[in-house]
Amino acid sequence: MGVSEKSISAGTIAAGFRGAAPDVNRAECPSRVVLEHVTSRWGVLVLAALLERSYRFSELRRKVGGVSEKMLAQTLRHLERDGFVHRDAKPVIPPRVDYSLTPMGHDVAEQVWALTRWVESRLDDVFEAREAYDGARES
Repeated sequence: MGVSEKSISAGTIAAGFRGAAPDVNRAECPSRVVLEHVTSRWGVLVLAALLERSYRFSELRRKVGGVSEKMLAQTLRHLERDGFVHRDAKPVIPPRVDYSLTPMGHDVAEQVWALTRWVESRLDDVFEAREAYDGARES
């Protein structure tokens, strides 16, 4: 059974997670939850968008095409909880909430953005590999 996100407290992490060093290959390692947040489809796209500038929720939703309001809110909550996104709620009418990257969020966003750019640059190779694979399967 895996570790749930809510079961991992700051104290558990600070204590070295039962004395063991973080190891993403261990099923119970809390780094898996963080990895899931930053490498999910919406996590990657939100982090990449926020590399450009801060966004209001509705602007960010338009920028990240195809994301539902519910999924964007959930993604932002996870990224904020993990310390990657800063939520700035201004006490004005109508309410204004801006989202931006924290310094740690900027670091991880650069990493996932580099991977995203690599994938984009290799799409032709991926499509060729798929065609070769599918052709061999059909024979």
